[in-house]
Amino acid sequence: MRAALARLVEQRAARRWAAVAAALDEAGLVVAIEGDAVRASGRGLVARWWRELALRDAGRGGL
Repeated sequence: MRAALARLVEQRAARRWAAVAAALDEAGLVVAIEGDAVRASGRGLVARWWRELALRDAGRGGL
């Protein structure tokens, strides 16, 4: 039972990382998943982060 729950948690995390990466890629950023982190880079990223709600909300929602 415990192994099954751990597997479900890992699958959910992987879906979340993929959703975040896809949303950031759609926003035109360079994205890489490194372990438990989703890394994004791009010109003016900090300014865009504060200016664009869609960028801040990337990957949030019904997962």
